[in-house]
Amino acid sequence: MITLSSLMTEDHRACDHDFARIETQVDQGDWAAAATAMTDFAHALETHFSTEEQLLFPRFEAATGMQGGPTAVMRAEHADMREFLERMSAAIQRQDADDFGGEAETLLIMIQQHNMKEENILYPMCETRLADQIVALTAELDASLHPEITAGVAA
Repeated sequence: MITLSSLMTEDHRACDHDFARIETQVDQGDWAAAATAMTDFAHALETHFSTEEQLLFPRFEAATGMQGGPTAVMRAEHADMREFLERMSAAIQRQDADDFGGEAETLLIMIQQHNMKEENILYPMCETRLADQIVALTAELDASLHPEITAGVAA
């Protein structure tokens, strides 16, 4: 059985892979491929963020009564990372490898720190505090992160 932590961590790794693909395309000077990879990465990251913000965080907050705790920090970090995505996209559109590199390096550090907090603190807290609903919640998170798989099963 897949756990909430393993599901969300696996999605972090998938996003990391997409991020690396952009860097490779920029390094090769293939701006069209970099733009496509950037779109794919931004979509994957936004799907991850919105899944947390719309499904996971509200459940955690309801179960714990925490409104200004770890989920507020994660939401703020998501907002910061969204801004870096916009700047990276703009650098790709300008075909500015130096600007892209600076933005990407900062975002990568932010993502690594953010993921560590989620993987080592927040997700285990969620599994403990939401134990009575964890199976259903994990299925909902999986469906949100992978709608193409869910649609294929329903078809």
